[in-house]
Amino acid sequence: MDNVGEFIKLFASNLTNWVQAQKTFLDSARSIETDLVNADRLELILATRAAFTHMVKTIEAFDKWLQDPFIVGHMPREMLLDIQRNVWEILKKLLELDIKHTSEFRDMLLKLAEEGKLNPLLFAPREESRREDRFHISY
Repeated sequence: MDNVGEFIKLFASNLTNWVQAQKTFLDSARSIETDLVNADRLELILATRAAFTHMVKTIEAFDKWLQDPFIVGHMPREMLLDIQRNVWEILKKLLELDIKHTSEFRDMLLKLAEEGKLNPLLFAPREESRREDRFHISY
């Protein structure tokens, strides 16, 4: 078999392995989802962080995928359009979640502070120079 044939065979095998790994993670996520209904706070945090970690890994891989001239040079416009539309839906859903959650948490926090119910062990005023990026908007 020529070099191109060997390359394609190996490349296709790698793609198959990636798809299988993603399916395995998806199956795991689906199977644990029912357990999360009764999960405690720590389990919910760990599950959410595991999801974030896998999402970041997938997004980074997808971004690299779309930077590869071999891939995008052979990908039809219809596939690119499908990716773009789906990614924009995911983006909007994520932004809606972030806006909703952050607003609700802010309101709850203000209410707790007003009622004097903030846990003093968890509260440490931050100096301006030590503000965390999550709470600092640079634009």
